Amino acid sequence: MQNQQNEDHTNGISKQKNTITGVLIWTVLAVAVGSGFQHGYNTGVLNAPQKVMETWINQTTPMTENELTIVWSTATSIMCIGGIIGGALTGVLSTKLGRRLALIINNGIAIVAGLTMGSSKYVGQPWMIILGRFIIGINAGLNTGIGPMYLSEISPTRLRGSITAVYSLSMTIFILLSQIVGTDMVLGTEQLWPYILYLVLIPAVYQILALIWSPESPKYLLEINNDKKAIKASTKLNGREEGMKNIEQIREELEAAKAQPSVVLKDMWVFKKYRKPLIIMCVLMAAQQLSGVNAIIYYSTQIFKTANLSEELAQWATIGVGVVNVLTSVVAVFLVDVLGRKPLLIIGYGGITIDLTLFLICLYFVEKSMILAYGAISLVYLFMILFAIGPGPIPWLMGSELFETSSRPLGLSIAVPINWVSNFFVGQVFLPLQEDMGPSVFIIFIVCTALATLFIIMNVPETKNRSINEIAASFK
Repeated sequence: MQNQQNEDHTNGISKQKNTITGVLIWTVLAVAVGSGFQHGYNTGVLNAPQKVMETWINQTTPMTENELTIVWSTATSIMCIGGIIGGALTGVLSTKLGRRLALIINNGIAIVAGLTMGSSKYVGQPWMIILGRFIIGINAGLNTGIGPMYLSEISPTRLRGSITAVYSLSMTIFILLSQIVGTDMVLGTEQLWPYILYLVLIPAVYQILALIWSPESPKYLLEINNDKKAIKASTKLNGREEGMKNIEQIREELEAAKAQPSVVLKDMWVFKKYRKPLIIMCVLMAAQQLSGVNAIIYYSTQIFKTANLSEELAQWATIGVGVVNVLTSVVAVFLVDVLGRKPLLIIGYGGITIDLTLFLICLYFVEKSMILAYGAISLVYLFMILFAIGPGPIPWLMGSELFETSSRPLGLSIAVPINWVSNFFVGQVFLPLQEDMGPSVFIIFIVCTALATLFIIMNVPETKNRSINEIAASFK
C-alpha cells in the first residue's frame, strides 16, 4: 500500500514536471510571432515584388540597368547593416533592460521602419525604402540576439532545444508569408505594394501587448537579485515542481559565474574557455549565411527564371520553396532534441554541399533539357530541407548553450553581427557576381559548406541534454 502511494506520488510529480503551462505557450508565441515575423518576413519581403518595385524606382529616378541593380542590391542587403548594429547592442540592452523590456522597446523601431518604407511611394522617395530597411535591420538584429536568449532562459531543460527552434520555425513561416503577399495575385501590384511594407506594424503592436502580460526571464531576475520575482516567473512558466528545479539550476550557473571574474572583450580571445565557444559560434553564424540560403530567399524568383521558368511559374516555385522550408522546420523542432545538434549540422551542411554541386551542373545544361530545369527546382527544394533541419535553427539555439552565463551577452554581441555581416555580403554581391560569373557563382557556396562540414565534425560539441555548466566545462 505504501509502495503504491509512493508510486502514485512519483507519477503525480512526473506529470506535473512534464506540464507545459499556458503562460509558457503565450510567451513563446509572443516571441515567435513578434520577433520571428520581423526577422523572417523582412528577409524575404522584397523577393516577389522586385520587378514592380524596380519599375517604380526607375520611373521616379531614371537610371541605367547596372545602377538599378546596385540600388536594388543595396535596398535588399542594407537590412544586414542594421542587423549588425542591432546584434552588437544585444548584450547591453538585454543586461540593462532585461530580455522582455528590451523586446518591447524594440517594437518601436519596427513601427518607425514600417511607416518609413510603406510611405516611400506616396511621397515619391525611393531612398526611404533603403532607410526603412536599415532601421528594420536594427530591429531584426536585436530580435535575433534577444529572442532566442529569452526563449532559452524561460524553457525547461528538457524542452530548451525544441522551444528555441520555434524561433527559426516562425522565421520560415513568415518568409513564406512574405513570398505569398508579394505576388501580383495578392499585394505585389503597382498600386498595392506599399502595404506589403506596412504589414510589419501588425506584429510589432501584437508583441508589445503580448509581452506586457508575459513574465521576465527568471535568469535575468536572479542576476539582478530579485529572487522573489524570479521564483514567481519560473513557476508561472513551468509549474511549481519544474519551475523550482529550473531556479536551482540557474542559481548553480550564477554561482559558478560569480566565482569567475567579470568577462571583458579581451578575455574572449585570451582564455580558451571563452575563445573556443566564440570561434565555434562565429563559424556557425557565418556558415549559415555563406551556405547560400539567403541568395535563394532573396533572389529565388530570379534563379528560377535562370532555369527557364516564366515570371508567373518562377513566383509559384518561390512560394513552393517557402512551403517546403516551413514543413521541414516543423519537423526540425522535434528532431533537435531527438537526434541532437551536431548530427543535424553535419547532415545539413554535408548534404547542401552535394546538393549545390548537382544544382550547378543543372544550371549549366538547363538550356538543353527541361528535365534539368525541373531538376534544378527540385534541388532548391532539397536545399531548403537540408538547411531547415540543421544549419537554420541550430546556430540560434547553440548561442544560448555554448557560453557560460558570465560571457553569454558579450559572446552573442560578437557572434550575431557576424551572421549579419555574412548576410550583407551575400545580399550585396550575389546579383552582380551572378551577372559576371553565371551559375559558377554557386561554387563559392559549395566551398563554404564543405569547409563548414569539416569544421563541425572536428570542433563542435554535442549540447543535447547537457547543462550549461557541463558544456562550459568541456572547453576548459
